[in-house]
Order: sequence, then C-alpha cells, then structure tokens
Amino acid sequence: MQLRGHVPSASQLLADIEVILRFGIRRPGYQGDRQAETWAAERFAELGLRDVAAEPVELQIWRPGEASVDVWPLSDSAQAQHFDGFALPYTQACANLERDLVMFGAAAARGQIVAEPLSLLELPQSALRQAATSAFDPDGELDTVVQTLPFGPQFNAVADAAVAAGAAGYVGLLTGVPWRTCQYYVPYDAKPRPLSGLWLSGPDGHRLQALLGSGQCRARLNIDARQDTGTSHNIVGWLPGASDQTVLIGSHHDAPWASAVEDASGMALVLAQAAYWASVPAAERPHNLTFVLTAGHMAGGAGTRSFAARHATLLERVVLAVHLEHAAAEVRGDGERLELTGQPEPRWWFTSPEPRLQASVADALRSEQLSRSFVLPPTVFGDAPTTDGSALYLAGVPIVQFLTAPMYLFDAEDTIDKIHVPSLEPLTRAVIRIIESVRGRSAGQLRAAVQD
Repeated sequence: MQLRGHVPSASQLLADIEVILRFGIRRPGYQGDRQAETWAAERFAELGLRDVAAEPVELQIWRPGEASVDVWPLSDSAQAQHFDGFALPYTQACANLERDLVMFGAAAARGQIVAEPLSLLELPQSALRQAATSAFDPDGELDTVVQTLPFGPQFNAVADAAVAAGAAGYVGLLTGVPWRTCQYYVPYDAKPRPLSGLWLSGPDGHRLQALLGSGQCRARLNIDARQDTGTSHNIVGWLPGASDQTVLIGSHHDAPWASAVEDASGMALVLAQAAYWASVPAAERPHNLTFVLTAGHMAGGAGTRSFAARHATLLERVVLAVHLEHAAAEVRGDGERLELTGQPEPRWWFTSPEPRLQASVADALRSEQLSRSFVLPPTVFGDAPTTDGSALYLAGVPIVQFLTAPMYLFDAEDTIDKIHVPSLEPLTRAVIRIIESVRGRSAGQLRAAVQD
C-alpha cells in the first residue's frame, strides 16, 4: 500500500494520551469527561474536520463516595472488624444498614446482607481460534495463551441474583482477582439496583470469609453514592471524500477512572486516523469520513445508541464502521501487583462476514505484523460485538471493530504504562489499509455481500 498522507508517530499518539490522562477521572458527568469532550472537539477542529459538533446524550450519572462495612461475630460485637471498599456501581447509598451477614447461596438472602466472591474468567485463546475466520499468530502463541478477562461469570450482572433473592446489601469479594484492588468499576450498564453494595479487595475478602467461617455474623454497611440523570456529548466531525458514501471511525471518550487503555488509547487512535486523512487531498480519500468520539460507554453504551438513532439516514450510506478500543499491554498478577509481560494483549478484530472485507483485515494484520490477532465473527460472544460500537452492528452497518480485553480494564490500575506503545503506529497503518480496501464499494454493495 502506498501511503497518501502523513501517519502520526507513536510519540504523537502517546502525547495525546498523556493530555487525556491529565483530565482525571472521566466517568460520565464528571468534570474530567467534560474536559475530554472539549479537548476532543478542539482537536477535531485543529485537524481540519468540518462541522464539528457536540451532540447531547442523556444518560445516567453515578457518583460514589466512601464505602465501608463493619462485621462482627453475633456473639461478640467487641470483635468487630472494619473494611473499606469501593461502592458497587449503580447501587444505592445507605447509612448504618445493619443486618445478618451470610454467604450468598449458603443461607436465605431475603432482607440480609450477602457476601459473594468473584473470580475473573480465564479464556484460552485456542478456543477462539476455532471460531475465528483467520488469525495472525506467526509464533503460535495463541495456542497456549490463557487470557484473564476483566469480568466474572456474570459479566455486568454481578449482584443481580442477590437482588432477585431480596438481599438488602451486597459485599463483593475480589478474592479471584490477581492483584490487590477494590476499585472495580463493574457493573457499568447504568441500571439502578435496589440494594446497597461495595467491593472489597481479595485480602479483605479472605479476612471476611474467615470471620464468617467462625460462626454467625452481623454487618453494618455505610455507602455514599448518588445517582442522577445528566447530559454528556458525542463529539462528531467529518472530512469530504471521493464519494457520497461514508466510512465511520469512532471510539468513546469516557472511562471508569483516569484510564489510559480504556479508552484514552482509542481516542488517540481515532485522532491519528483524523490526522492522517486530513493530510490526504479530498479527491484521494475513498469516501466521506465521519469521526465520532461517543459518550456514556460506562453508562450502558448510551452515546453510540444515541448516535445510531440520531443519524439513521447517515447509517444507510455507511460503507464501513471502524471502532477502535484498547491498545493494551499484557500483564500477569501475583496476587498483590501487576507486572508487564512485554507482549500486547490478544487482539480481536470483529469483522462482518463479508469475504473481501475479512480478507482485507487479515491482509492488513499480516502486512503490519500485528501478531496475536484474531479476525472474529461479530457474534462470537453473543448477539453483537462486545464493543462500544455494538449498536452500529445491530443497526445493520458493516463493521470492523478492534478490541482487547485486559484484566485491568475497569480498574484504577489502567495507567499509562499499560499502553502497548509498539502497537500504536502499526494499528494506525492497519486501519488505513482497511479503510483503503473499501474504496470504490458502496454501502449497498457491501451489505449485499455480507453472508449471514
């Protein structure tokens, strides 16, 4: 492929990520996320994108404060132990909520405070090889890599079984998480839950389990949290191209913490595409190019759903929707801390089942030496890809959506050292190749070629 413009360097992408991190926590409704919106709109305009707009998105806002639980043997309240944790997202505040404490599933939960351990799922990548349409794995690593995902078996439905059982409170024990943390921002589906809850770290979870093992216990929850509705914004801009068809390039701007991989890295990858294509003459761009950084990924994907509803007419002309999330470094945990392995996290490229498109993605990965990559059907994990762009797939738009799923994705441990810097330029060039591959194709032609 002959490049038509200037590809930003890894240091330029990293500089953008560093700016984003300085905004602080970027949860929906937080000042840091509003600053990220403003900065993204300014960057779009600086790069020469047209009609840059901040489109409002109504969503749920959740703000946690302090969260703790005191636990004591029923026979001796003087032996109370205090545990500080992190409020379970989208659960209720409470003050001095006192109940019997039971392990969930071991006793009646109705009206009680329940404790439940959580272990993160482990996914052998060899299982994905069977579902993948292709892989670029020149060293054969994916036959042996077992990836620790950032979810437990219930994914976002943690505590939902306790809600259904009528529990008054929930204490999640992160005993199966391979580093010391209680700062686990799950669930993030923006569904209010009618109980109070918090996460405790693995060591604190083991200490609480030991208390319960010694006999009946009582517990007192204190949770400071506030839920409200508010407005965030999708940041949108576009560049004219050689046809009236459109390629859509996006990611999201919000995050659970001052997060680097989730998704400052995705923002930087989108900005890199905007910078490259802005340096290409309009007549040499394959189609019009629309860029979007969506709001509310951490509020149930509110921004992408809003964009799909607002721009239904545009979506009819979208040849391809490219979504870019998580240029992640792989880590291993020893129970206390995380250590980098030096490798990228396994890369998933959800691609619509259209033979030419699948082949172009495979060729781009091979050309850019993006090892540890699978080209996957969009429905390999369910009805839609596990990405912020899933609403675009559900709207019938042909997609290529890039995602990695490192174990630290929803934790405050998602810091700038977790960016896999050597991947930044190859990822950018691979996406350029993929966009070039749909030159001369219309939305109707590509959709007609998709094999259900």
